Parts: sequence; structure tokens; C-alpha cells
Amino acid sequence: MADIAIRVDHLGKKYMLRHQQEGRSYKTLRESLAGLGRNLLKADESVSAKRGPHHEEFWALRDVSFDILKGEAVGIIGRNGAGKSTLLKLLSRITQPTSGRIELEGRVASLLEVGTGFHPELTGRENIYLNGAILGMSRSEIRRKFDEIVDFAEVEKFLDTPVKRYSSGMYMRLAFAVAAHLEPEILVVDEVLAVGDAAFQEKCLGKMGEVSSGGRTIIFVSHQMNAVQALCTRCILMHKGQLLLSGSPESVIQKYLERAAQSTEWRNTHNQYCNPHFTPTRFALIDSNHKTLDSASSNDSQIGILIEGTAESSDSALVVGFAVYSPDNSLLYYSLHTDTQPSAWPTISVGDNKLVCWLPTRFLNEGNYRIELIVSLHYRCWFCQPGVDSPSISLSIRGGLSDSPHWLERRPGLLGPVFKFSRID
Repeated sequence: MADIAIRVDHLGKKYMLRHQQEGRSYKTLRESLAGLGRNLLKADESVSAKRGPHHEEFWALRDVSFDILKGEAVGIIGRNGAGKSTLLKLLSRITQPTSGRIELEGRVASLLEVGTGFHPELTGRENIYLNGAILGMSRSEIRRKFDEIVDFAEVEKFLDTPVKRYSSGMYMRLAFAVAAHLEPEILVVDEVLAVGDAAFQEKCLGKMGEVSSGGRTIIFVSHQMNAVQALCTRCILMHKGQLLLSGSPESVIQKYLERAAQSTEWRNTHNQYCNPHFTPTRFALIDSNHKTLDSASSNDSQIGILIEGTAESSDSALVVGFAVYSPDNSLLYYSLHTDTQPSAWPTISVGDNKLVCWLPTRFLNEGNYRIELIVSLHYRCWFCQPGVDSPSISLSIRGGLSDSPHWLERRPGLLGPVFKFSRID
């Protein structure tokens, strides 16, 4: 393992899922205690009999193998439930594998969620020393890096305040600053960019770039493909607990996006993204007859984005819309149902709702585009966040040409509008 920082060999992690028996309601405390007594009288039952038909084996990871070299920055991508976070917990030794083995060369620092390793009753100052000690740093090493950590986190004013009073952004800034500055040989980061403003996200990417260029190894999990592409030298695609693809960030991200948006219609068959304000049920491309589109021409007069959903309650902060991404995964624009004057907003009422947005004729140039659903409460929370976790559909535009005989092939650029020029005398 001279040049190998991490070796993962046929790694597997199994969990036992317990299912509620069909037709049984939730039990009272008295019923639970009575059942416990009955179970004690049946102590001779085998383990398999106790599990019965209401337990299920679930492999969060199965037969995963890869090597990561020292100094590499490797991005791990995949849909929710692909096994990314389970893999990071195994690499961070938070949990033990069911099968296979992991070899690590060097000290590991992990940032798996906001405030990982922090004690809420301790101050920011005390948590810096506590976190450093957990990572194996001496007091003198922590003291030497202390000012840099505080400057990066921008929490000097609140340094002697218990971290339980910190906002999620302050928590994340301090946690990342500690993990990145205490010089681990391996830095494991899971969705650090999901919290914090744009300036902090850019600061994090810059710091991780410094860590990588300094010869240390980074494992970076994110749903933000632009961040993965900017930071990482290699990318791993996970799918249903297995390693699907490993290679350059550009090729792996392209494969992931193709798999994520292979259809012009999405239906909520797995009961996802549930919330009382607007649970999406259907997201699709439609034509003027409200039929699902397979592809479209830039000259088509009607290309509609259909959003259907169910609301159990109303909230004036509700925002529904979509984001359009170019073939190279650049965000082109957001379109929201609240973009106009409030008097023109379509009503979203309790019950079933259908909204449609018609794209302008000859707006997008020829190419394949990805469209992701947006559902949120304005400045409060996300239910479907584009670029992070959201249903997506694909739009394939054909014929991005003008009527001019000068254009016999695809016109340059992402957009393909045709404007009329006139002479002014």
C-alpha cells in the first residue's frame, strides 16, 4: 500500500428491517409489557423463528471494491439510497462492515453531517479542542491551528457560546474548519455544501482544493455535480449499494445524469417527497393536447412543463416550479409559479392541483436538456431541491435552426431564439 491511501475489498453492509404485521395497529404500553412477558416464557424459540416473516435483510452495500491513491480527490455520487453515506460511515469507522475489509493509511477526519462530533453543551472553543483530541492531535498542534480555524469559521464573536445555540450555518462552518485544518491524511466529507451561503461554499471548495494539492486524500460526497467536477480528479457512481462506474468526473457525471433523466415523465410511484404543503405526483412534458411528449422540435408552438401534486394545507410561502440544465450540466434558469405579480399567480389549493408552464417557441437550441422539479417554502425549507435531490425529466430538442438558408447545421450556443431585425432610416 505504498501509494494507496484507501483500499476497499469486497465490502458489504447488511441491516435487518422489521415490518409491521399486516392488520396490526400500534400497541399500548400495557400490551407491549404483556407481550414482553409472553416472549420471556417462549425463550426456547430459535432466532429465526423470532424473526418470522416480518423481518427482511437489506444490503446497503454489497461487494464494493476500489483503491484510492494518496493525494487523490474522489467524488462519490448517486441517488438517495445508493449507499454513499453508508460507505462513508464504514470508512470513518462509525460502524463495522458485514463482509469485506477496509485498509486505511493515515489519520481520518470525517464531516458527515452538521455538528458531527460536537457536544452541544460545550462552547465553540471547547469543541475545537475536543474534536482535535478525538482526531488524535496534541494540545500544542490544536493551539497552533486554533486562530486559523476560528478565522475560517467566522465565529469569533460566538466562540465562548455553547454550540447548541449556533445556527446550522455556524455549526457547519466550525465543524468543517476543524476537520480541514487539523491536517488529517484522509478527509471524508458528506454534503458539506448542503448548508451555508454561496460564499461559504466557495470557501469550502477552495480549502478542500488546498488540502488535496498538499498531498492529502479527499473523499467527497455531494449532489452538486458542478462542485464534484471542480474539485475531484476521479469520480465513483454508486447505485443500489453497488459500485456502478469509476472514472473521470466528466464521464461518470454524464452517465449519472443520463440515468437520472431518461424519461419525459416522472410519477411518484414510491411515495417520495411527502409533505403537507405540496406532494408532487406527476412531472412531465406535454403537448398542446396535454399528451406526454417523447421529444420536441424548437419550432413546436407548445411545449409544456406539467406539475401535478396534492396539498393537505395551504401556505402563502409555497413555491412550485422547475430548473433547466444544459447538456453540459450548467444551470440555465429557474422558472417559478410566483415569478409574476401576485395577482397572476395560479391558485394552489387543498386537494389535487395541476400546473403547466408553456416554453416559448424556439427558446432552446438543439440538444438534450434536464429539467428538475422545484417545491419549497420560500426562504424556509426545500421539499424538492434542484441540483441536490429532486425528480427530473429529459427534454430532447431537435432542429435548432432558423429559417435562413445560411444555417444548414446546428447553430452555436445553448439558446436558439430567432429575432427579427428591422432597418431604421
